[in-house]
Amino acid sequence: MKTVFLTIALTIISTLGFAQDSKGQTITITIENAKSDDGKIVVGLNTKATFLVAQPIQSASVDIKDGKATVTFENVQPGDYAIMALHDLNGNQSMDFDANRMPTESYGTSNNPRSFGPPMYDDAKFSVAKENIELSIRF
Repeated sequence: MKTVFLTIALTIISTLGFAQDSKGQTITITIENAKSDDGKIVVGLNTKATFLVAQPIQSASVDIKDGKATVTFENVQPGDYAIMALHDLNGNQSMDFDANRMPTESYGTSNNPRSFGPPMYDDAKFSVAKENIELSIRF
């Protein structure tokens, strides 16, 4: 009887331990140089499969105050991700382009790469492991 009780107790304790481990990490993103407080900052957390081609796995839209905005994604599981941030001036939740297909709204990605042309996942990629992450993105 003691063995059965001990087995049940150990099973419950180990299950609780695994439940705590399944909680992911927190990613806090700060955008510090929006050109105005008009509109919102829209931020998407992407995997390689979703970057620029599908809905991000998490997204948020926040107000801008004094050219700065902060977004937090919680419970992010370990893996590789890229952040895409957009200053959405007109509230349509997407990037706008002029007749030459040049963006008319400011944007940035994690790691702040500077390139001519569309953002690339490999340039913006970062890894989430066992610690919370703080990122700064510049437009």
